[in-house]
Amino acid sequence: MKRDTICVQGGYRPKNGEPRQIPIIQSTTFKYDTSEDMGKLFDLEASGYFYTRLQNPTNDAVAAKICELEGGTAAMLTSSGQAANFYAVFNIANCGDHVVASAEIYGGTYNLFAVTMKKMGIEFTFVPVDATEEELNAAFRPNTKAVFGETIANPALSVLDIERFAKAAHAHGVPLIVDNTFATPINCRPFEWGADIVTHSTTKYMDGHGAALGGCIVDSGKFDWNRYAEKFPGLCSPDASYHGITYTERFGKEGAFITKATAQLMRDFGSMQSPQNAFLLNLGLESLHVRMKKHCENGQKVAEYLSGHPRVSWVRYCGLKGDKYHKLAEKYLPNGSCGVVSFGVKGGRKAAEAFMKHLKVASIVTHVADARTCCLHPASATHRQMSDEELVAAGITPELVRFSCGLEDAEDLIADIDHAFRAIAEER
Repeated sequence: MKRDTICVQGGYRPKNGEPRQIPIIQSTTFKYDTSEDMGKLFDLEASGYFYTRLQNPTNDAVAAKICELEGGTAAMLTSSGQAANFYAVFNIANCGDHVVASAEIYGGTYNLFAVTMKKMGIEFTFVPVDATEEELNAAFRPNTKAVFGETIANPALSVLDIERFAKAAHAHGVPLIVDNTFATPINCRPFEWGADIVTHSTTKYMDGHGAALGGCIVDSGKFDWNRYAEKFPGLCSPDASYHGITYTERFGKEGAFITKATAQLMRDFGSMQSPQNAFLLNLGLESLHVRMKKHCENGQKVAEYLSGHPRVSWVRYCGLKGDKYHKLAEKYLPNGSCGVVSFGVKGGRKAAEAFMKHLKVASIVTHVADARTCCLHPASATHRQMSDEELVAAGITPELVRFSCGLEDAEDLIADIDHAFRAIAEER
């Protein structure tokens, strides 16, 4: 099926007499007639459900839809995008290991990697998103286990050269993990360009209405873990906590990664998405293909308006022909990127904050990629824990405003921006 059809009908196909809409299985537990039946589930010898912390029918149906959209072989939902990125990396990188990551990533992800996972003994090397092949290769170490990047960086809006990063990762025998939150599978499918694992904060465009936190991990099923078995013992050697199961032997390269993430990490950390949230997420997915077109249309119009405004020092939006990443966008995002525009307000941090104060249609919130237009000053919010040097490396400057175009009329968004600029001019 085409992606538009998958959005509406993927993941769940009811049989005769079954509910047409995905049912919400709001239950923590599932009944079995014998201990032997349940034992098979705990031994991973049979498929089924016994406790929602690990798996739930509602969640699995929605994960299957996202898996279809991305063109993967297996997927799992998590409680948030942060949990998805943590699980995706921690599933293959342990204490003493190393990961290469793009420096231009979401501030929360940067803190997860540089601070929290560092405390767990995993070291990260952050490379420029525009790093040359030589610079990329120089970042790898014998204990490197993965490469990580964002299709469209939040909020720097740089575009990841997926093929180049995938080539470097594969040359060193490790997978490329790509956070595809901003592009969504409607505008880019990283697996088609060499990525191996894709993550999402489903809280953003996939939900699209600011209703439910969530995340997702999708496996391409293409990375040959057994070829590099010494690098990935967790997948390629017996798991003592599951009676000696070797995931790649039992589930193949198509299912080993997600099964291990579910059986081990979800079991022990419990960052499961609630069935109610999964149901709400599915409602958002049903219109994702329609909404993304409008988001991109509004983003393009707002970016074009801002690019000619005298109070704007610069604009980042890969849909603009003069944008640094326009050529990469034509390659990876030919149908549009997203509705998020980043720009610099002349006058620096204070001017940026004053501009946002006068917006009426756009709301100042930490959220992004919503049906309602919202904006944020990252340097004083999502990225405020970073030093000035780290902010520059992440593509964040004090005057940067992240403007997320919703589904309103573009003329109203432009009028709102114009009003805010006029207001700060009058204050001076």
